[in-house]
Amino acid sequence: MTLLGTGAPAGLPRPDCPCAVCAASPGEHARAAASVLVDGVLLLDLTPGAAFAAARAGRSLGGVRQVLLSHPHDGPAVEVPAGLPQPGRAPDGRELAVLTGHRARAVALDAGGTGYAVTGPDGQRLLYLPPGGSPAGLEEGSGAAERYDLVLLDVVGRPDALAKLRAVGAVGPATDVVAVHLDHDVPPGAELRRRLAAAGARAVADGTTLTAGAHEDAAAVPDVPRRTLVLGGARSGKSVEAERRLESFPGVVYVATGGSRGGDTEWTARVAAHRERRPGSWRTRETCDLVPLLAEDGPPVLIDCLSLWLTDAMDAVGAWDDALWADGGERELRGRVAALVAAVRSARRTVVLVSNEVGSGIVPATASGRRYRDELGRLNAAVASECEQVVLVVAGQALVLRG
Repeated sequence: MTLLGTGAPAGLPRPDCPCAVCAASPGEHARAAASVLVDGVLLLDLTPGAAFAAARAGRSLGGVRQVLLSHPHDGPAVEVPAGLPQPGRAPDGRELAVLTGHRARAVALDAGGTGYAVTGPDGQRLLYLPPGGSPAGLEEGSGAAERYDLVLLDVVGRPDALAKLRAVGAVGPATDVVAVHLDHDVPPGAELRRRLAAAGARAVADGTTLTAGAHEDAAAVPDVPRRTLVLGGARSGKSVEAERRLESFPGVVYVATGGSRGGDTEWTARVAAHRERRPGSWRTRETCDLVPLLAEDGPPVLIDCLSLWLTDAMDAVGAWDDALWADGGERELRGRVAALVAAVRSARRTVVLVSNEVGSGIVPATASGRRYRDELGRLNAAVASECEQVVLVVAGQALVLRG
């Protein structure tokens, strides 16, 4: 597969767009509208300048026997190069056979457009989805999905599509997931690579040729960190960053350590905002009993947050009373923290933990406030030591501290 373009339909940078991402996207970060040439015989999406893009990549469109469109092209009509078959969209479910032995099946989507599942003569399988598209009719446990060797889809815009494919086994650990239809939602370069790697995906430049199932391509599939700690101050965007890391995985368990706080309308509004932001397929558990939960096998778990867990633990040991703190309270808290850290170390499932970073601000005016600040700093440092990746979120920007 040669990716003649990897960008959104309007390309990147968008014409006349003044945003910061478009301003940073000329040159090596520029992307033409997504278009894929499969084995030189099948073209998925005909976009402006496809022939020139193929020539720049050292390919020719002269051998193309079928041109399939995945979505309508907005804007001026695209000129069909001489000798190229007339482009068209296949009806959902229709399978087309190419004389070269390739088969392309039209995949129904939950939004406008058509996806294509392509099987090569050697049995390698490719799935290509249009911008904003996710397969329709895929249910977990249906057992009907076949596994793909290479998947090209809108990872940034529709991470739930990737989660759905994983849920039915269509995407496995060895599947090469490549993001296409890239727009100005994420800054190019390191930030884009980091976001995609957290989803087990990657981006490549226009003109890149990939071989489905090839060892060298499989080696490029990113390893998703098993344990990640996301730190940040109030309203820094740390919860959004943590949630984003698991949007492309199915059956996530969201662990809320704050409880419901009956009668506190402001807290209720906060909880509701978090719940509305999460995918509907996620399950929520309200608990501070984290050790047995981390010992369980199962889907990824997101714990939000450790600072509220610590508040609950300090309440339980009487940490706010100096006498109780000195008479065994501090020792009991150390034991609880050690048990939690050990549980994080031994966890076999993917775990993302959120915690507040409070040590950089004003020194608390009360002894109890200083005690909480100190204990949270110790807890964060201990948990961070057990995580493959540690991220600090400042003003919505994620800084990778480890991993």
